[in-house]
Amino acid sequence: MKRTSRSLNRREFLGSAALGLAGTMIIPAIGSGCTGRKNPGLIRLGFIGLGRQAIYLMEGFIRIPGVEVVAGCDVYAIKRTRFQNRVNEFYTEAGRKVKINTYERYDDLIGRKDIDAIVIAVPDHAHAMIAIAALRAGKDVYLEKPMTFTVYEGQLLRKTVRETGRILGVGSQQRSDPSFIHAVNMVRSGALGTITLVNAHVGPPPKPYDLPAEMLPEGLNWDLWLGPLPESIHFNNQLNPPISLDPPRDEEFWAGWRWYRETGGGFTTDWGAHMFDIAQWGLGMDGSGPVEISPLGDGSEYIKWIYASGTVMTSEPFDEKKTKGVKFWGEKGWIEVSRDHYSASDPALILPPVAGGDAAGPYETKIPHQLDFVEAVRRRTDPVVPVETGHSTCTVCTLGNIAIMLNRTLRWDPATETFTGDTDGSATAMLHYSYREPYKL
Repeated sequence: MKRTSRSLNRREFLGSAALGLAGTMIIPAIGSGCTGRKNPGLIRLGFIGLGRQAIYLMEGFIRIPGVEVVAGCDVYAIKRTRFQNRVNEFYTEAGRKVKINTYERYDDLIGRKDIDAIVIAVPDHAHAMIAIAALRAGKDVYLEKPMTFTVYEGQLLRKTVRETGRILGVGSQQRSDPSFIHAVNMVRSGALGTITLVNAHVGPPPKPYDLPAEMLPEGLNWDLWLGPLPESIHFNNQLNPPISLDPPRDEEFWAGWRWYRETGGGFTTDWGAHMFDIAQWGLGMDGSGPVEISPLGDGSEYIKWIYASGTVMTSEPFDEKKTKGVKFWGEKGWIEVSRDHYSASDPALILPPVAGGDAAGPYETKIPHQLDFVEAVRRRTDPVVPVETGHSTCTVCTLGNIAIMLNRTLRWDPATETFTGDTDGSATAMLHYSYREPYKL
């Protein structure tokens, strides 16, 4: 693959070891870009979607100096109460008085003029709808990955970000991890020579929804949870795991909407938004993508992408443990990297020791990805994962699922974001779906 080799610039390196793995806990307040209040340096955050991931994110954002968490929204009452309790506990222990409000409907939170930015951690099918509404309401947005549920949603969200001039950052937090940064820098600096193959293992694609119907728990507004999805999708607690306040018990597993075609994208989008993202970054394909996508084998598990350069990416594992990670194969050697593993064919490619690498806590708070978003809001500059990058990564994931569902090779033009040779229109039809009334983008 012939391309210009270069080291990563300052923006791409933001989040490296220089900030420390626990950067969100120790970085001093940054210069403010917010005005119009008694404390113009303060960024007030509202959270929409208050499940397991949102709690991790809240525990990171709330510790950044100059940030206040002031509101939360979820369609499940018990999650609203848990969120309010956790935030109140933090501010009480910190000796601060911060009023926390919670809402069932996201438009009530978005309508607050005193909130600067929104953290969105809802199921994928509601990402675009809520993010676009927040942007149009003048809010900056931190949006969980994968950025959108469909390719068309991503196109419209990208357009809305640039039209409104707001900041949108995507939660592909591995771009703020020193191990992944170093691996990508080695690849893009030419240390491996021409890259011929990338194995980015994530797990299987989604399967049809086959869970039995169960009784709705008290306080869960299922109609709001479904949003634009068909009302024929019934509730099962695997989609919205039970929690308890007394005794305190958080979710014991990740919400299963991720694993079904009707409600998510399987591991292809859930982990692909991390690992395919690193592959795209290393190959210099941010904002672009592959030209051909095919199922591998019987089409039940693995996928192959081919880029215009001839480089091949597959979702096949690169080791016997089936580690979720990325392995770059070049003419001069190889590098494999995951969240807890880094190896290479040559010691010169190995990541130097990183201070704070053994920091405790969830992955989200070990790396300064949330700090990067706060810096972007203050400085009014793109974060390390801007909307164009989030969209191109998400598109790679979704194209893989479309190839699996159709069980055939697809040809794609990344410049126009259209299929070529799709004579029956079946692939094009899967770039979006009809929203249930009255929902719309």
